[in-house]
Amino acid sequence: MTTAFSLAPLFRHSVGFDRFNDLFESAARNEAGSSYPPYNVEKHGEDHYRIVVAAAGFQEQDLDLQVEKGVLTVSGGKRDNSAAEVTYLHQGIAQRAFKLSFRLADHIEVKAAGLANGLLSIDLLRIVPEEAKAKRIPINGDKPALN
Repeated sequence: MTTAFSLAPLFRHSVGFDRFNDLFESAARNEAGSSYPPYNVEKHGEDHYRIVVAAAGFQEQDLDLQVEKGVLTVSGGKRDNSAAEVTYLHQGIAQRAFKLSFRLADHIEVKAAGLANGLLSIDLLRIVPEEAKAKRIPINGDKPALN
């Protein structure tokens, strides 16, 4: 018995969106050590998506978002707490630096980002240009297609 993990059944109805599907597949087989911080990829309607990153302990100035060549990069840096004379008896809230990368499909744009209650939400929108949208092709009944 094999324990192979296939996401193919989930993408059966999305022919032509292989690059966006790669985002989900790469999330499933991410490199070791890149599971911090945890995140969700959500679909909100036909063309609306959201990435939610658990960024507990980070402030807006600690986080950086960049989009370059179709790759969204979310990074966070540790604040310098050397001024505070704190001795931790237990430190369970990780504030280590991180970097997450998401490959975006064609026509996916980052629309907004917000940090609330320790969650960084990144809203994505698929904007397909008119020339790339599906076209209805009329079928001429008795007329031949080519003369």
